[in-house]
Amino acid sequence: MAEKRLVNQKLLRCGYTTGTCAAAASKAAAAMLFKQESMDSVAITTPNQTDLVIDVLSPQFNDTAASCSIEKDSGDDPDITNGTLVSSKVTLIPDSTEIIIEGGKGVGRVTKGGLDQPVGEAAINSVPRKMIRDSLYELAKENDYNGGFHVLISVPKGEELAKKTFNPELGIVGGISILGTTGIVEPMSSKALADSLKVEISVIAAESNENILIFLGNFGKKFTEEELELSTKPGIMCSNLIDVALDSSVEYGFKKILLIGHIGKLVKLGIGMFNTHSRNGDGRIETLLSCALEAGADLDTLNGIQKCVTTNAVLDILYENDLLDKTMEILNGRIQHNIDRRIPDEIEVGFICFANTGEYAGVLFESENAKELMKLWEKK
Repeated sequence: MAEKRLVNQKLLRCGYTTGTCAAAASKAAAAMLFKQESMDSVAITTPNQTDLVIDVLSPQFNDTAASCSIEKDSGDDPDITNGTLVSSKVTLIPDSTEIIIEGGKGVGRVTKGGLDQPVGEAAINSVPRKMIRDSLYELAKENDYNGGFHVLISVPKGEELAKKTFNPELGIVGGISILGTTGIVEPMSSKALADSLKVEISVIAAESNENILIFLGNFGKKFTEEELELSTKPGIMCSNLIDVALDSSVEYGFKKILLIGHIGKLVKLGIGMFNTHSRNGDGRIETLLSCALEAGADLDTLNGIQKCVTTNAVLDILYENDLLDKTMEILNGRIQHNIDRRIPDEIEVGFICFANTGEYAGVLFESENAKELMKLWEKK
């Protein structure tokens, strides 16, 4: 794709996710069914409103079913799925209004709780599923079709690729996951991203700002805007590089810093891990296990936590055993301790940790100064 980002004084090309590939292939297949003609490209709009036109490979169709593939393009981001084919076969179901989305060869299947999809389902996440459904509903309306669709997503080389990912550790077996929240892959090499973050922070500092908001990824930004109803300016998205964001904010003279993130990333600060990328290590479950032990969890509860592969699964167990508040209080203290060790005393740093699913969705815990700091980003 042509869209680029300026990273480390270089224009790097963006790409698109496996989720976008699956949705584009499904849309193209459905369009061929209705038109009864082959397609060599398909237009699709991603969740972040980027318009794409993507080449369609291996188009095939008959009266009731069509299939094609899309080649994953990761742009200038290092990604093992770059060049992988994501295929979709769409079959009409005239006597139904349902859109059934399933995973075929090379698409992983969920075997453990706490992930985006329930146990037993194909590892096709919620946003790609919505993209597929939205595209098919749109085509159905355009073609006065009142029936349903069966969609089968497959990745021919997915089983081999999955061995190079964290899917086996997460309990996703048999292939890769179909992922994406924005639909776009942005260049994310560690050095390039770190340099880009520093430039962003320097620009904010140059505008005479003394306060900076740091949110972790798209979930953090969305929670900040929609749930906390705060402005995200002046602020930056730091992804996994909390260390770079904090250290650079100190370097450029900011006096007050507010950090907002999902527990899946922020929990790692409890063991002093300020670069939260999975390739640098994990420790999420072990950290929560230790905090739960200190909170008084019994052996059965601890054994249950140890078997979890996601923070959400741990939170479910803690909530069910009335240990969530106490465990989060302990984690809060550990994060505060590690931030205090890193940041000079004269700089005020606060943080807010949230979850976006479960009975406990919302703010899980926050630093003592968080509410006061939030006032700095209240919308005027």
